[in-house]
Amino acid sequence: MAAPQLLVHHPDDNVGVVVVEGLNAGTDMLCVITHDNSDFRLTANDDIPIGHKVALKDLAVGDTVIKYGEDIGKVVAPVAKGGHVHTQNLKTKRW
Repeated sequence: MAAPQLLVHHPDDNVGVVVVEGLNAGTDMLCVITHDNSDFRLTANDDIPIGHKVALKDLAVGDTVIKYGEDIGKVVAPVAKGGHVHTQNLKTKRW
């Protein structure tokens, strides 16, 4: 198998993490779910830095973002499947 560009840590996650430098919009990413080593393909909609998140499905305002099978915050601006998920569209629920 080729090296993945995106890792998904838990089957319930709705975001994955970019694991390569220089991921460009339009890249057909190899995505691996580390829980069971299964894989799928997803196209990146944006240039996304290493370590940042990608939406695995369309996310609407108010949706909960799940990473590592855990609630990590809420969506505050819509994100299309394959889009960059970061501080511009994700906020903690603590404040």
